Amino acid sequence: MSLSPAVLSPAAALLGACIGSFVNVVAWRLPREESLIQPGSHCTHCGSPVRWFDNVPVLAWLWLRGRCRDCSSPIARRYPLVELGSAALWVAMLMARPAGLGPDPATLLVIPAGWLLASWLLPLVLIDLDRLWLPEPLCRWGLLLGLLVCALIGFEQGPAIGREVLFHHLLAAAVGLLGFEATSALAERLVGRPALGLGDAKLAALLGAWLGLAGLGAMVLLAVFSGAVVGVVGRLSGRLGRHQPFAFGPFLALAGLVVWCTGPEPWLALVLPPG
Repeated sequence: MSLSPAVLSPAAALLGACIGSFVNVVAWRLPREESLIQPGSHCTHCGSPVRWFDNVPVLAWLWLRGRCRDCSSPIARRYPLVELGSAALWVAMLMARPAGLGPDPATLLVIPAGWLLASWLLPLVLIDLDRLWLPEPLCRWGLLLGLLVCALIGFEQGPAIGREVLFHHLLAAAVGLLGFEATSALAERLVGRPALGLGDAKLAALLGAWLGLAGLGAMVLLAVFSGAVVGVVGRLSGRLGRHQPFAFGPFLALAGLVVWCTGPEPWLALVLPPG
């Protein structure tokens, strides 16, 4: 008997919020080359260990009124917002219908795959926003995980389907990497500076491994459009300087999650002629 998303949503939201709490740890410690395990959670101002009951996602921040119990230093609003965002993504993945995984992918494999993808992309988004940097190990392992997961979903439907899914996702990863690198190199030749960072190319390869060729195309379409809109608004409003760089990874990641949830067809239909 299958369970409906409405039944699974509370558990998915709770687990997603807990994962979001760990994502906050990864986004803080990884750029500083700190262990993700030791020491345990602690205040970044006074160093006091966070008590277990002060580590409950979202609720603890509300109980503490956004301040450390020991030194009263403010706790950034980003922490509960990331936990809420992770919870929302985990619920959304219950209804995701990704394409390119074969004619009849098993729901019991697709849902955990979506959870893994969302949870892998979140720290990349946060680190890119903070540092304009996409850690190469996270991109590399995320790519390999994408190929492994998509191959597993494909081969569960039969050897022929598995080989086809793996080939198309390998090809999409290569196209994402080489296409973004070529675009950046061309921009550097024409205007004297790269249009994209190397990390963006690696993230595109990661997303290609998860989404396949059609999904990669739709993802790029959405990311470029949304990034262009934000860039224009930022420059017109004065929030961005004329040549000031801004993180493009979040646009790639958000577009990738949208395409995973909806499939590529609605977005490609906006630019491709009917039929």
